[in-house]
Amino acid sequence: MPDTARPLIGYGNHAPDVRWPNGARVAVNFVLNYEEGSEYSFSDGDGKSDAALTEVAQARVPPGLRDLAAESMFEFGTRVGFWRLYRLFQDRGLPLTVFASALALERAPDAAAAIASTDWDIVCHGWRWIEHYLLDEATERDHIARAHASILKTLGRPAEGWYCRYGPSPATRRLVVEHGGFSYDSDAYNDELPYWQTVAGKGHLVVPYSLATNDAKLVGGTLVTGRAFGEILIDSFDILASEAHLHPRMMSVGMHTRVLGHPGRVVGLMAFLDHIAGRDDVWVCRRADLAAHWRAQVPYQPDGVGAG
Repeated sequence: MPDTARPLIGYGNHAPDVRWPNGARVAVNFVLNYEEGSEYSFSDGDGKSDAALTEVAQARVPPGLRDLAAESMFEFGTRVGFWRLYRLFQDRGLPLTVFASALALERAPDAAAAIASTDWDIVCHGWRWIEHYLLDEATERDHIARAHASILKTLGRPAEGWYCRYGPSPATRRLVVEHGGFSYDSDAYNDELPYWQTVAGKGHLVVPYSLATNDAKLVGGTLVTGRAFGEILIDSFDILASEAHLHPRMMSVGMHTRVLGHPGRVVGLMAFLDHIAGRDDVWVCRRADLAAHWRAQVPYQPDGVGAG
């Protein structure tokens, strides 16, 4: 019988009083999703073009026909958007996490080389940018193994974490742990702090992600301007900082090369970067840094503090 239990009860009023490095109370992690080139496409035999997170709210081309407009919008991410965001973070000397679909990096050697030359950390975003909850278990196991091997070969270093497109399958976390090459996953949106899960009798760390502070809201949603996105980021951070006397907080900022990489949108991100620059209560960090710090400060205890 499948396990249908849900971790509805988290830390509540008893969150660990962990100090981030240098006494900071809010950890901010910027995540750049690199997916373009691994999405559903006719060239990969899928019989459809992917239009997710593009400038059209829904597909305009009838099913079964190639959507060249949607393909072109994905291509903007690799041709322009990635490089705009890459330069922004390099110029400001800020750490970054890349949620990388393995096949996308294989097909973008210049971007892969640019990422490999940095100290940015990598989270595996699947072999391809497809939904794992649509895969059977054998195929999903194969995709996890292929993705890990591919990123290691392309970048020369492994992905430390795992994150599915949108959501995992019921088997994903177990298969990720079974693989053994990942130290945590981010397939959760249910907390503002990392937490432990017991998987196959072992402690497994979950570092939750967010779709609230994510540029996905800028396409097909209610937000229109980059400045509005910047306001959401600033307001979110300010509330977290105001609560920091209670316990530490974590904020994930999700970005896509084909979304936030456009000039009228990146201005909101720049406003947020200016807002948090120079503050001594913020730790801008990589996701792997978050995981390592939590692992050291809140070790796994079955059914204890830090267990989700």
